[in-house]
Amino acid sequence: MNRILLILSFFFVSSRLFSQGVVAGTENVLTSPDGNYRFSFCQKKKEDSTKQMYYTVSFKGKEVILESELGILIENRLFESALGIPNDTLKYWGDNLELTGVDTLSANTTWMPVYGERSLMKDQYKQLVLKFRKGSEEAGEMSHGYDKRRYYYVNVEVRAYNEGIAFRYHFPEAVNGLFLHITGEQSQFILPEGTLAYHESWAQGPVNLLPLKNWKDEAERPLTLKLKNGLTVSLAEANMITYTRGKFALNKTKINALQLSMYASADVITPYNTPWRVIMAAERPVDLINNNHIILNLNPENKIKDVSWIKPGKVIRSGLSQAEARDCIDFAEQRGLQYVHLDAGWYGPEMSMSSDATKVRPDKDIDFPALTKYAAEKGIGIFVYVNQRALYQQLDSLLPVLKKWGIKGIKFGFVQIGNQQWSTWLHNAVKKCADYGMLVDIHDEYRPTGFSRTYPNLLTQEGIRGNEEMPDATHNTILPFTRFIAGAGDYTICYYNNRIKTTHAHQLALAAIYYSPLQFLYWYDNPTMYNGEPEIEFFDNVKTVWDDTKALDGAVGEFVTVARRSGEDWFVGSITNNEARTVAVDLSFLPPGKKYEAKIYSDDDKINTKTKVRVDKKVVTSGTKLNVELKASGGQAMWLSPVK
Repeated sequence: MNRILLILSFFFVSSRLFSQGVVAGTENVLTSPDGNYRFSFCQKKKEDSTKQMYYTVSFKGKEVILESELGILIENRLFESALGIPNDTLKYWGDNLELTGVDTLSANTTWMPVYGERSLMKDQYKQLVLKFRKGSEEAGEMSHGYDKRRYYYVNVEVRAYNEGIAFRYHFPEAVNGLFLHITGEQSQFILPEGTLAYHESWAQGPVNLLPLKNWKDEAERPLTLKLKNGLTVSLAEANMITYTRGKFALNKTKINALQLSMYASADVITPYNTPWRVIMAAERPVDLINNNHIILNLNPENKIKDVSWIKPGKVIRSGLSQAEARDCIDFAEQRGLQYVHLDAGWYGPEMSMSSDATKVRPDKDIDFPALTKYAAEKGIGIFVYVNQRALYQQLDSLLPVLKKWGIKGIKFGFVQIGNQQWSTWLHNAVKKCADYGMLVDIHDEYRPTGFSRTYPNLLTQEGIRGNEEMPDATHNTILPFTRFIAGAGDYTICYYNNRIKTTHAHQLALAAIYYSPLQFLYWYDNPTMYNGEPEIEFFDNVKTVWDDTKALDGAVGEFVTVARRSGEDWFVGSITNNEARTVAVDLSFLPPGKKYEAKIYSDDDKINTKTKVRVDKKVVTSGTKLNVELKASGGQAMWLSPVK
């Protein structure tokens, strides 16, 4: 049960934090509950005498975001024409706004997710709502049933969490039922001189550390930044459901400045909230990982009443025949997996609009009702791949068929993302799947913004450069600090495939480091490749959802160590980049006074197996500190269980 404390009081003070030209009475400061974050706001008069909104953000007294613009761009030409209102009355909703009121609120809530990286989530923040009016208050005659008064409203909503700052624009319901054609945001993020960005052009692209200048294209979100003052910062997006995807572009006129860049315009009807823009900062980069639940907190609570059918788990991909699928089902049962997935091609060419996903193609030896019955007898569920072309044309007719066959989940393939139409369609498709008790994994460019809290049948998504591209170890040590800030990532872990660019212990460790409630293992492998390697017991026993998660140590692009708890057992993963190194693993997170047996899985070229992974055992306690020697591109996994 949630424990909610709403305190209708607020701690903010006025402060002269901005340069000259501040409009009197518009300065407001919001601090996080622990006092570490400070969001400052004001309006200032520009050279042309227009009023513009500005903000700054600091963390523990260090600059994070310098004086940057806020605002939103709107063009309502049809509406304006009908009412006889000049276009420039509505176009720029960041300037010449009149501050009419300020609301404040504090909240301290806990909630229990259906599943997650933690079994209990804390949602504590202080909120500031700045209320603005646009235009004049003079009344006009009625035209086409509309009141021609020329004033409109927008709120800037800001939340300060201990985990970060978030802001968005809210349009209250208008008397005239105002619809808005939003063409862009003025939301800026001006960083201190010398900031470097972990730039990624697209969701499955490589990451490059770049200065804030001369980019060839925009940067994906979350965007992680390295500041000269020692802070690591992440800019993210939350609750982007019926809007357009935002990225970060270099501002064309200001140095060290990022501009929120919308994929396309959006058409909305009031009342309406834009997505949250999120700013996180950390002295230790791993605290970005520890604080990533801010994204879920910025989304509505679970809307699915009966969640008993939502079961996370591990999955292996099968070939497209009944015999191969049955072999994978048997392997899944033996190895503690929960699902078998049949990928693209079972119903026809996936890129063809004429392929019918309600039927198995004639040349495929697949009988889904018989297969799901065989799988269910062994406690295994079946997932199937369906390309968005078929989903778009057939979703309403397809879902009853898959339900009848006994299918447990769908992997959406090659989804269209970015504009408002496809964002809305995609999230509505997840909702429809929930109506049929169908789990979902979204592949290709889609990146999460917290929708799994609201519809937890969306277990995971790709939007990641994973083992389909076979990235190197350095890339793998960047992902926890970048892509995984947004939420679960379907990296598709491999083990036996000879194309992996890391050691085998590195791949083992990824199962503990990378969070995905539907965790693909053995992606390019098959059951015949297993030859009794003892370290596979780590894959057998590791979980996909957790009671607690602690990112222990790490540096972006160098190394990372993450510990996760399920019940009394802990699973720990450490990986390094392309260079060998020794990392310290402090086990002080264990309960004091309690002994644990640690099974340690590490790279060792002397071991006489094709995977070269050694398994050791030792007794450890909360006072144990391990020095872990990692090979170049290597890793180590640990399974800690209480000594009985």
